Amino acid sequence: MRIKDWNKEDLSEEQLSIYKEIINGPRGNVIGPIRIWLNNPQFALCAQALGKYARYESNLSSALSELAIITTGRCWSSEFEWEQHAPLAEKAGIDINYINEIALGNRPIFENKDQQAVYDFAAEVNIKKNVSDKVYNHADDLLGKNVLIDIVAICGYYSLISMTLNVFKVPSIGSAWVLPKIKNFNHMLP
Repeated sequence: MRIKDWNKEDLSEEQLSIYKEIINGPRGNVIGPIRIWLNNPQFALCAQALGKYARYESNLSSALSELAIITTGRCWSSEFEWEQHAPLAEKAGIDINYINEIALGNRPIFENKDQQAVYDFAAEVNIKKNVSDKVYNHADDLLGKNVLIDIVAICGYYSLISMTLNVFKVPSIGSAWVLPKIKNFNHMLP
């Protein structure tokens, strides 16, 4: 890691307060990017509040939220993010075959139309940095504006996480959820 890791005993009162808030919240632990962010407690406080909404309180079901998260993690080639959220996506109901296609940088063809719409939207926004009218209008008709706002929020938040993990070289924990190296993400697009 580019920033030295810390022990709980090393935290200031402000950092410890944020640490305890996270530990006692839905995350239950302080790992990965949050360990980096706690070096800047004001930022950590704001980022973890956004993350709480993006992950646990958005208008998306757990399956759709995790699908947007793993699509973002794949586009950023964030191994830590992938190994944390790919199993959560499967647990939430995303078929392992779709997860494997995303890992390989391919566009899965979902049976579930909501999953396809979320995947296509998340893939385009992450790869093209925008969404075509066709993908936007289809997702809007199917899911509604509040869900689209939340998909953007989730993709944006998990881009921040992935960027933090990549820039500060946070190592993966090492698991069976390996993220293959790919260079061309165009096969993920609709």
